[in-house]
Order: sequence, then structure tokens, then C-alpha cells
Amino acid sequence: MDANNPSFGRTIAILWRGDADARKDATPQNSRFVRVFEALASVGINAQPAVYDETFADVVRQQLLTVDGVLVWVDPIHQGKTRAALDEMLRDVGSRGPSRGPWVSAHPDVILKMGVKDVLYRTRHLGWGADTHRYDSAAALRSEFPSRLRSAGPRVIKQNRGNGGQGVWKVEALMDGGGQVEVLHALRGSQPERMSLDAFIDRCEPYFGWGSCIIDQPFQPRLPEGMIRCYMSGGKVAGFGHQLIKALMPPPPQGPESVEAQPGPRIMHSPEAPAFQTLRRLMENEWTPQMIKALDIQHSSLPAIWDADFLYGPRDASGADTYVLCEINASSCFAIPDQAPQAIARTVMGRFGGVFVGNPSS
Repeated sequence: MDANNPSFGRTIAILWRGDADARKDATPQNSRFVRVFEALASVGINAQPAVYDETFADVVRQQLLTVDGVLVWVDPIHQGKTRAALDEMLRDVGSRGPSRGPWVSAHPDVILKMGVKDVLYRTRHLGWGADTHRYDSAAALRSEFPSRLRSAGPRVIKQNRGNGGQGVWKVEALMDGGGQVEVLHALRGSQPERMSLDAFIDRCEPYFGWGSCIIDQPFQPRLPEGMIRCYMSGGKVAGFGHQLIKALMPPPPQGPESVEAQPGPRIMHSPEAPAFQTLRRLMENEWTPQMIKALDIQHSSLPAIWDADFLYGPRDASGADTYVLCEINASSCFAIPDQAPQAIARTVMGRFGGVFVGNPSS
């Protein structure tokens, strides 16, 4: 640890959602982010808990005005609460103070560009893209979606902001006609439903109020082969997670709550995992730089930790895998691989002009 390093002695708040008791009792040691606290401490950065709720937002705001940076882990939707008030506060504190306030990661304005489903439409021309469409109103969804569904096969409808499968639906036209569709919510425990397409669109209409648009992608037939989560810290891969997911797949005969219906464990891998080196090269050298340009964001504003979720696309002419982006998580990326806490520390040091000494992927 070098006391002459510009990042030495800086103070970071780690913010997550909780109630008043959780705020009172929070310590680095009893937090689920304990390894992030430890990684920051190992490079001379002081980190403190900042448990947040709207009921004591003013107290949290005053805390954030005393630190050099804040790392935020708060889902877009949690038990009926959104991030609207939190994001307003983070924008405010990030623009105040002698150095214009603390550095915020991920900043709400960055999340609105890369951490929402609209990124799938805005970057559809990149190598991770698919036949992706955006509907800006219920009228547009009602006008354009039916013909696309009939001609292009099963589709996946996604509300712009959400997490945990909320507002993500597989939609398939039924062969018997009559405007009937079968829909399956990605929320755990869901079962297929049959209804009219008009009724389904009515169900989706509230999504425009919270998220402003709905995204439409083709269903990927290789979904049973699992999802690859590519964890990023800044512009560098911090690890991978591969999971056999069950979202958007019909439940087994045992039912949606059965053991057979549950997703498999997410198996974590280091950045050097041989199976994912093609994806690593694409993310670091091509897709992330291209995304930055397409979204008009600065490399320095990339979150300290974020992830891109990929499904396997059609194999190419040589039989190699392709990858289709299904979402980017920038609001609350957790759990993380063993290598990610040190990667976060490296990225935080870089934001303060520090130099990370050691193995970046250790």
C-alpha cells in the first residue's frame, strides 16, 4: 500500500437498501459486501456502509456529501419501491461539494443509458444484437406487434426498467387463430396463460408509465443451454457466471414450485476461463467500446461493477457459438465472482488517479 498514491485515504460509501434497523446495525463485517469492503481497505480506501430508504433519505444524503465516492447496489424495483427518489438524490449530491460532490457509480444517468432494456434497441447493430424493436406507446405496440408476432415466431417482450424477471414475457401466437396467444412471465413460479393478444397488450400498458417504452426481441431457442453473465468492472472483464435458467421455459409436470422447476446454480469462472475467451475478447475490444460510442457515454463513467447477460444465438457457418445480449445490469450487480472485489478496487483507484499494484484479476 502506497501512501503517496492519490487514492490512499479516500472515503467511499457503499449504499444498499434497508430499513432503519439495518442502517443502525450495518458494519462492513456483517454486510454481504464484506469482500468489497476488504478489497477497498487493502488498497488504502476507507469504505463505510450507507443503508438507504426513502424514510431517512435526508440522513443518507448528508452522509454522501462527506465522502469522495459512492458505490450503489439498489434494484430498479424492490417490494413495490422504485429508484426514483434515490436517483434524484444521487444526481443532486453528485453535483455538489468542493469537487462537485462524490463520484457516483453507477450514476443514474449512466443507468438510464446502459442499464435499461432500451440498450438492446440502441445497440442492435452491434455483434450482440438481434431483430430488436422498440414501442414507445401502447398504441404502437397494438399496431405493430401483432404482424411481427405472426411472421417472426415467438417473441420476448420486456419492460424498459425492471429486475428479477418482472415485466419480461414470452409471447407465442396460437395456431388455432382468433387472435389468441400463449404468454409466460419470466417471474419465478409463473405458468403459461392463454388469452387474447388485446388482453395481453392491456396488461403491458402500465409499463409505459414507469419505463417509457417496451422492447421486443426474438425468443432464443438455445435458452435451455443457459445464460452467460459477463461481469465487467469499467471496461475490463471481472469474471463470468454460467447458469441453467428456467425463466421463460414452461414448468415441468411437477409444477412451477417443484425442485425440477428451479434454476441451476450460477457457476462462477475467472476472467481467464477458456470457455469464455471469445466472449471476453469481444466485450473488451469490440462491444464495450462500440456501446460507449453508441450511447454517448464516457469510458470513465462505466460502472465499477456491471454485467451483460448473454444467451447463445444461432451457431455460425463454422459451428462456433454466437451470443445475443438479453440485458445489462448496472443498478445492482450481485452476486459477483471471487475476482470481482479486487477488480472493483482497481477501478475505484483509477477513478481517483491511483495505480493498482498486483494482479488485476486476483
